[in-house]
Amino acid sequence: MDDPTPPLVRLSEPADVLSALPYLIGFHPQESVVVVALGGDTGNRVCLTARADLPDRATSPEVARDLARRVATEDPAGVVVAVVTASPDEHDRRPGGDPRAGLPHRGVVHDVVAALADEGIPVRDALLLRGGRWWSYDCPEPCCVPGAGTALPGGVPALAAASVAAGQVVARDRGELEGRIAPVDGAARAAMEAVTWRLVDRRAHAAREDPDAEARRSWDALLAALRRCGPGGSRLPDRQVAGVLWALADVRVRDRALGLALGEDAPAAELLWTECTRRAPAPLDAAPATLLAVSAWLRGDGAMAGVALQRALDSRPTYRLAQLLAEGLAACLPPRELRTLVTTVTADPDALWAAG
Repeated sequence: MDDPTPPLVRLSEPADVLSALPYLIGFHPQESVVVVALGGDTGNRVCLTARADLPDRATSPEVARDLARRVATEDPAGVVVAVVTASPDEHDRRPGGDPRAGLPHRGVVHDVVAALADEGIPVRDALLLRGGRWWSYDCPEPCCVPGAGTALPGGVPALAAASVAAGQVVARDRGELEGRIAPVDGAARAAMEAVTWRLVDRRAHAAREDPDAEARRSWDALLAALRRCGPGGSRLPDRQVAGVLWALADVRVRDRALGLALGEDAPAAELLWTECTRRAPAPLDAAPATLLAVSAWLRGDGAMAGVALQRALDSRPTYRLAQLLAEGLAACLPPRELRTLVTTVTADPDALWAAG
């Protein structure tokens, strides 16, 4: 599976940048502060996009510094800061203060601009997006007066069309992404847990007797489940999901499974990791969630990768591979560099356990 090639679309106006945010992030942002880094030969190419939930004033400086550090990894020529909110205009109610309304979250914007300045990164514009209209925090023109604003252009944004052509699916919001791997509950959860722990108890003895032989059996079971997730496949029974979860509990098998995101089986592997993450009892969900993050990241879906890694770390806060990948994602490691790392790890899969 080749690296996803980002669509080359010119974002020359503030409205273009704001219309493109869902396709740059992977979902429609709400109550967010977003920094879009620009660079390349012309200094106008989108390098990466960093987003955070809108903070309160107490935590705003810390969030601003984190955003600035993340985009600084690309050494951008400049950035656009965008606040997406439904908040109303603010009023200066101090004695003798300005009686006119002001754009909301100006303090957050100030903190982000200051943090970017500390990193030596110039801000080209600071924008507000609210209710389908946009403002510039620095523009003195009537169109940017609080209560006015400019409507986003109608029609399908250029990046939206290019993203659809590339197969990108933009979620309604982050909650929709989380819902895609939400744990099953009720009777389905109880049945899955019972099957899984019975299988773990049974296979643990074999693993103690001959761990390499058990690793090979686990890998074969994982490949059988993978085939079932391919074209024309059907829903995995609980026992087969449990077999994959047991297999991934062996770090050697898990590391070999990383390579499935690189070849023609990548779509089936992502389906398998998604299904296993949904149905796995904690803490066994950490491994498939981490593999799902790798699959999503390699195809350019950083938003889904972040959600999957958060699921893994919520289940197992000390899960080292998820910790390392979360650090890389926060530093905006490009998919091509992750691909190189995965290729290195899986270059000699037979060496991951004895041939015996």
